[in-house]
Amino acid sequence: MPCGPNRHSDLDRGGFAIQRERTKGVAMIYNTSSTANELASQIASENKITCRAYQANVTSKEEITSTINRIKSDFGKLDIVVANSGIASSVSAEEYTVEQWRQIMDVNLDGAFWTAQAAANIFKEQGSGKGSIVFTASVSASLVNVPQKQAAVWALLIPFYNASKAAVVQLAKCLSVEWVDYCRVNCISPGFIATEILDHHPKEWREKWYDMIPAKRMAQAYELKGAYVFAASDASSYMTGADIIIDGGYNLP
Repeated sequence: MPCGPNRHSDLDRGGFAIQRERTKGVAMIYNTSSTANELASQIASENKITCRAYQANVTSKEEITSTINRIKSDFGKLDIVVANSGIASSVSAEEYTVEQWRQIMDVNLDGAFWTAQAAANIFKEQGSGKGSIVFTASVSASLVNVPQKQAAVWALLIPFYNASKAAVVQLAKCLSVEWVDYCRVNCISPGFIATEILDHHPKEWREKWYDMIPAKRMAQAYELKGAYVFAASDASSYMTGADIIIDGGYNLP
C-alpha cells in the first residue's frame, strides 16, 4: 500500500495521477486541503480501490510518524511511500530571517526525512526487504533558475528552495545506502509542470522558460506518473539512490 505526503497547497495534480496507477490501496496525507476527502473518494470510485485521506503536519516528527503508523495499521502493511512535501517563499536572500529559513527547511527537508524515517522503520519491521521510498525533489536541485532572481515577486524562491531540494537529493542517496537491507530510496526531480500555480508568474518569465526548455513546453502532471511507478515498483528493483530528472531537457543546454 503506498502513501504520499503532499505538497502543502497542490494536492490534486501529479500525486493523484501517480496514485491511480498503483495497487489496491492508497493513503494520502494532506495538511490543509479542503478537498482531500472528496478526491480520495473519487479515486476510490474510479479505480475500484481503497483510498483514504489522512490529515497531518509533515513538519511534526511525532504527527507524521503517528499518521504513517496508523496507515500501516489500517491497511495491514506498507509498500511504498512518496515524500512529496514542498513550499516556496517570496523573500529575497538578503532579507531572510531565521524563522523564514526554518519554515522552508522544516517542510521541504525535515518533513521529507521524518516521512521517510517513519516508513523505513515499518519496512525494517516488515522484513521483506522490498520497501520503496520516492522523494520528490526538483530540477532546481541541480541548477539555478532564471529569470526569477531579477524581481522581488511571488516566485523569488532562490536560493533556499533550491538548497532544500538539493539537500533532498543528497539525503536520498545517503539513505539508499544506509537502508539498503529493507528498502530502496530514489528521487524524482521534475522541471516546470503546467499547473495553475504557474499563472502567478509574469508572462515574460513563462516565455523565457519556454525558450529555455528544448521541448518548448511544460510537462503535464500525467507525464510524471510513469517515472514514479517505475521508481516505486519491482520494475526498478536494482535501482536505488537514483535521481530521475524529468524536465524536457531544461537542464541540458
